[in-house]
Amino acid sequence: MSDKINYADALGFHSIAGAVVFSILYVPLFARFLRQSFQRPTYVFIVLTLFCSIRIAAFVIRAVLAGSESAGETLSLFIADQVLFGVGFFGLLYSGYTLVLDRELLTRDGSSQNFFNRITGNRRLFRVVMMAAVILGIVGSSQADSSDPTKGTTLRKVSTIIFLVLTTLLAYRTIVLARTELSSGYRHADGSIGGDYGAYVLCVIAGLLLVREVFATATMGSLEKQNNERLWYPLSALPEIVAVTLYAAPGLVPPRSELPT
Repeated sequence: MSDKINYADALGFHSIAGAVVFSILYVPLFARFLRQSFQRPTYVFIVLTLFCSIRIAAFVIRAVLAGSESAGETLSLFIADQVLFGVGFFGLLYSGYTLVLDRELLTRDGSSQNFFNRITGNRRLFRVVMMAAVILGIVGSSQADSSDPTKGTTLRKVSTIIFLVLTTLLAYRTIVLARTELSSGYRHADGSIGGDYGAYVLCVIAGLLLVREVFATATMGSLEKQNNERLWYPLSALPEIVAVTLYAAPGLVPPRSELPT
């Protein structure tokens, strides 16, 4: 009788179909952002291309974990799944943050004169804090098989809380941007949906990311609860892919040539 632990089964990885469907859904999004990265190279398109590739790999691994008993007993494969799902989120978060600041430049929003807005609008500071959260999450996930797993759990909790704070800041700045564009009657010259109503699209994206992070924070004390497929798919996987789809809205990402130098 085998005494090996099936990590996938213990954490509720049962839906092969769900993982396969999501991996397939990300393929056309990956292709679209990859094409845009060559046609209109911007940070947002490049990062979203990377995010989609990470999600495809992560869902393929999850399908393998759910469908194979031997794979489910492989701790390194389970850790890879957790790391990939944790790491990829930075792409969604920073893409939204970048677009909000870029649209503030286009609307000549004066909110940057406010001290709080100057701090939260510091791209370098936001990146540093975000990367710290990513590193903490990676280290925490990789310590699942260490002699002191409590340390890994603590690091994952700190990472999750930092991401929640950053996502909340994104939601705040997005709401401020939407109010500014509404009061100024801002419309983009090309008349595209993303150009004219981009701030409201970004509000929806920020809301979806906030749902994802609130769920992650509420369940951060238990991997079993956090990976419960009945909750994880609708409250984590679904908000992410809807947000990625919204990033593909025509005109949402302004060309570099339009941004003030």
